[in-house]
Amino acid sequence: MDLHLQLGEGGLAEQIYAQLHERISTGVLPAGTVLPSSRELAGRLSVSRATVVAAYERLAAHGLIRSRAGVGTVVTGQRVPAPTTPPASPLRPREIWTAERLAVPDLVAPVAEFDFAPGIPARTQFPFARWRALLNDQLRTRTEVRYADPAGSAQLRTALARHLVVSRGVRIASEQLVITTGAQQAFDIAARILLEPGDTVAMEDPGYLPAYRGFVAHGAKVVGVPVDGEGLVVDRIPAGTRLVYVTPSHQFPLGMPLSDSRRTALLAWAARHDAAIVEDDYDSEFRFSGRPLTPLQATDMEGRVLYVGSFSKTLLPALRVGFLAVPETLAEAARRAKFVADYGTGGHVQAALAAFIEDGGLAHHIRRMRRAYERRHGVLISTLREHFDGVLEPIESSGGTHMAALLTPGQPPDTTLAARALAAGVNVGTVSRWGIDGAGPNGFVFGYGAIAADRIPAGLAALRRVI
Repeated sequence: MDLHLQLGEGGLAEQIYAQLHERISTGVLPAGTVLPSSRELAGRLSVSRATVVAAYERLAAHGLIRSRAGVGTVVTGQRVPAPTTPPASPLRPREIWTAERLAVPDLVAPVAEFDFAPGIPARTQFPFARWRALLNDQLRTRTEVRYADPAGSAQLRTALARHLVVSRGVRIASEQLVITTGAQQAFDIAARILLEPGDTVAMEDPGYLPAYRGFVAHGAKVVGVPVDGEGLVVDRIPAGTRLVYVTPSHQFPLGMPLSDSRRTALLAWAARHDAAIVEDDYDSEFRFSGRPLTPLQATDMEGRVLYVGSFSKTLLPALRVGFLAVPETLAEAARRAKFVADYGTGGHVQAALAAFIEDGGLAHHIRRMRRAYERRHGVLISTLREHFDGVLEPIESSGGTHMAALLTPGQPPDTTLAARALAAGVNVGTVSRWGIDGAGPNGFVFGYGAIAADRIPAGLAALRRVI
């Protein structure tokens, strides 16, 4: 038969298949129609015979054509039914997964002209050339393709253990480390190995909602504990709490560190109540003034602190690499929990990161970014004090990649003002959204990772015009 097909650029076998599929399913090519041989059709269309054979084989696999001895390739007459809307499934998720608190935030929103979003490092400062070279080297030379230790590569855990003892004073053996897919998976593993449904988890209020989501998803009852100028108010932790989540080096989102007396009190409280502490040390490398803050883990004499960190703030969130350091008694359980979760984090990324740590690249990058963030922090706080007096009260902080400022009494809700600001090209975080037992204080969270120092004054000027 004289069969006409119209081919465009690329995907020739797919185009032949799609056009024949459509004509057979609509009856244009009825049952019994003999199609041209693959060689003949290939010649007409000026394509390779293999291209036509691939299209014919796919049609045959769907039962639309078949080869008949002495006749050739024949349309079978099977019709493809018109698509119908499937009935609604009777399946429903557990109630917790319909809660607004577990909704996924908009992670792909357009970047504002002035981006003060918290939790974003300086992407333009990332050593992309060096990282590409490390990844390419691993892709060229890695020949191991089997499953590996779910806890992470020995090379990365060894390098990370050395880095932590030097940079943070964390006392940990490499065997006590589990490499995770970001800090979020570290919270998940901690919950898996320590919590039973209904157990009470205490965390700072306001506090870090992703951690809250992780604990709630495991069936825990999460209770907010107030913070003041010294951090978590230890005396307000409810009796019966099984686990306390805390950000002692740089409270999220308000920014103050946990005082020495509160640190001592928290460790003592955990000992008296046989509780665990999850310490999230998320951006402690970037401290600008004062003596370095010793992690709780380094002063924990009883093995009650699980130490969490990630490379999302120090390097890039897209790397999706974090870690969980646990007491020796929990090491095997944490390794098993990681295996249950996903069998292990990507090996080539782990190997590249290990090399980056071992050759001094991470330490150099942290030193460079500490200077950059210190400058941005200085510009931010001086501009706030000069132009927002009587409107915003900055909360003192000595490091990190964000700072908070509370709106003075009588100001509109921070969410209302943030919406106005976004319409004017300024993206700023709100403190109220981080509340655990209800809305948090009325104020803003200013991240300074995604905005250059020389852009901060113009961004704050645009914000001031809408307040």
